[in-house]
Amino acid sequence: MNETSTDQTELKEQSAVAPKGEPETNLNEGVVEALKTVYDPEIPVNIYELGLIYKIDITEEDHVLVEMTLTSPACPVAGTLPGEVESKVRSVPGVQEATVELVWDPPWGTEKMSEAARLQLGIDY
Repeated sequence: MNETSTDQTELKEQSAVAPKGEPETNLNEGVVEALKTVYDPEIPVNIYELGLIYKIDITEEDHVLVEMTLTSPACPVAGTLPGEVESKVRSVPGVQEATVELVWDPPWGTEKMSEAARLQLGIDY
C-alpha cells in the first residue's frame, strides 16, 4: 500500500516541490485548503496555521486520516471540532473517506504555530 504521510512541516515542503498535476498532491493540497477554513472559536486563526494538525495520511484509496490536537484538553469544542474537521475533509473533491483522530502527544504549544499565525497574534520568537 502506497501511503502519503506528512506532518505540517513536510506538507509545506511537499507543496513547494511536488510536481503540479499529480492527483495525490492535488488531493493533499485540497485537504490542507479545507483545513484552513476551520477556525478555533477562541483564537482568530485557522487550525492549520495554529499547528493543531499533526499529520495527514492519504491512502491509495483516497482515504484521508487526520491526526490533530487541541490547544487544551479542556477546550470547549473538543466534542465538536473533530467532527467539523472530518466534514470539511470529506467535502474535498476526490476524498473517498475521512477519519479524524484526536491526539494529545505531543502537547500543543505556541511553537507549533506558523510564523504567519504568530505574527497575526503578536507572539514573538
